[in-house]
Amino acid sequence: MAQLTLEQAKSILKKHTTEEHLFTHAAAVSAAMGAMAEHFGEDKGYWEAVGYLHDVDYEKFPDEHCKHVRELLVPEGVDDETIETIISHGWGLCVDEPEPATPIQKSLYTVDELTGIVQAYGLMRPEGLDGMAVKSLKKKFKDKRFAAKCNRDVIKQGFAMLGMEAGDVMECCIKGMQAHKEELGF
Repeated sequence: MAQLTLEQAKSILKKHTTEEHLFTHAAAVSAAMGAMAEHFGEDKGYWEAVGYLHDVDYEKFPDEHCKHVRELLVPEGVDDETIETIISHGWGLCVDEPEPATPIQKSLYTVDELTGIVQAYGLMRPEGLDGMAVKSLKKKFKDKRFAAKCNRDVIKQGFAMLGMEAGDVMECCIKGMQAHKEELGF
């Protein structure tokens, strides 16, 4: 297979996922990854595809997440580098390796959790994602009771791995998700 496309990622995910909230999460991470790709001057379509497919094994294997990615994606012709990138988002949580090392891996590791906070904040705002300010999102981020299931330690570790300010990553997430607000239900 040539480099993974978003269309292929969507087709593959449909084979292994049925829960609507997982498709919404896939779309949110995909959108944020597209904005991160733009930040790094990388291939936006590929980064969006990786973001969309990152939880391919989650519904079938929630207690062994990231441990079945390879067996699901090799038969689909997905290359090893893409598989390693997808697995790396579970580093320190459900897998010991690979540790995120490339910009795409570090971005996926970070925005996976961060998109949950952006989405939760958007759902409580009358304007949704429109006009969402980084300053306001930072306040919500500091409130550990808000979107409590989103692992802030992972997000902070991701900021450090990326060598980026929290606000810059948040801005990418907001921008990416705003561009796909209809798909995300806003």
